[in-house]
Amino acid sequence: MKIRKNDAVIVISGNSKGKTGKVLKVFPKENRVIVEGINIRKRHTKPTQNNPQGGITEKEAPINVSNVMVLDPKTNEKTRIGAKLIIDEKTGKKRSARISKVSGEMLA
Repeated sequence: MKIRKNDAVIVISGNSKGKTGKVLKVFPKENRVIVEGINIRKRHTKPTQNNPQGGITEKEAPINVSNVMVLDPKTNEKTRIGAKLIIDEKTGKKRSARISKVSGEMLA
């Protein structure tokens, strides 16, 4: 799975199509992600000691990873993700970096 926590993503299909948000949590085994402000579900809760008021609480539910794409940091449009080997000049060590296919910009 190429999407990670704190990535800025856009929803490409479903009820929230076109909305953007930040990835809060990733579930790689289930191929699902939780995106901030997307796929909100309401839950009716009884009053408890932690929540004496009770009532209706809203919470983000997971959506399939195939329904989101990463936003390019430079152009702010949806992009695919690639990998590029970068060699550290001081130590000579190799490491892999995620890059945007649209602009070639490195993703954080």
